[in-house]
Amino acid sequence: MPPSVSVIIPCRNEEKTIHSVLDAIYSQTYPHELLQVVIADGLSEDHTREEIASFKNNHADLDILVVDNPQRIIPAGLNAAIRASSGEIIVRMDAHSIPNPDYVALCVDALERNVAQNVGGVWDIQPGKGSWIARSIATAAGNPLAVGDAHYRFTDKAAYVDTVPYGSYKRDLFEQIGLFDETLLANEDYELNTRILQSGGKIWLDPKIRCTYYARSNLLALSKQYYGYGYWKVQMLKRYPETLRWRQALPPAFLLGLLTTLLVGFFWKPSLYLFAASLGLYLLILLGVGIHMAITKRDILMIIGVPLAIITMHFSWGAGFLAGAFSAKKDK
Repeated sequence: MPPSVSVIIPCRNEEKTIHSVLDAIYSQTYPHELLQVVIADGLSEDHTREEIASFKNNHADLDILVVDNPQRIIPAGLNAAIRASSGEIIVRMDAHSIPNPDYVALCVDALERNVAQNVGGVWDIQPGKGSWIARSIATAAGNPLAVGDAHYRFTDKAAYVDTVPYGSYKRDLFEQIGLFDETLLANEDYELNTRILQSGGKIWLDPKIRCTYYARSNLLALSKQYYGYGYWKVQMLKRYPETLRWRQALPPAFLLGLLTTLLVGFFWKPSLYLFAASLGLYLLILLGVGIHMAITKRDILMIIGVPLAIITMHFSWGAGFLAGAFSAKKDK
């Protein structure tokens, strides 16, 4: 008998997207009688609950449960959903992502074969809107120059990794290592994965397991997202400093280097030459990436859009990281 599965989804004010993810879960090849959906709603102020109720009424053969998430943060929502769920296997999903029809089945198969304690897949990154900048952001979000070795954004090779975006787990894992850390407003997945690795477990990334992820649609939203990623990464690193990866350290190091050479340049002119040379080389490399992606995607506006998106990602992450590091020192 295959194991029962609970798909957990934290959400808040997702009236435009919640129906799509529920449709995708309903279309899973995994048997409906073994499938449960638990949505932790952060007290939505739009029509999210009405959309869920409407879907539930029209799809009575799928068990859908809604629980409150009064804290309105993702890790608290995930924990509330886990506590309310009944599945032997937990699959985490997001209200902005669309899993492929075999997503659950492939996760369950790998977990049942004890390949790893956490199994996940690859994002097929799509634009949040049809604008040129949204297309550029989606392209940049899957480029190694922008995201380093975050394999789940671009790889086609299965491997053991340090993290996956939407994990799947056997329920007893949470009994062994605990639930998601509710003191983190971001990086809660990475923190949980760190505890999995430290407990002797493994994390498996299989590119056959795929879901569509809709990237931010404008530079302001992208900047806020990556600033938060950088800031909360530092809060996690206070507990697990050994988990710092080069892809996470380069943006703040580069930003700090630019700021330092610029400030020193007011007192020692050669430093301004180093600042200009570093920034110029960086922009030249990004321009090359933009030209390459414009040719590959046949979208001339990516010559400008992709570099703008990558700059936003790097500098926002770096600024958030440095702000988090400063606040960490201040707290001490």
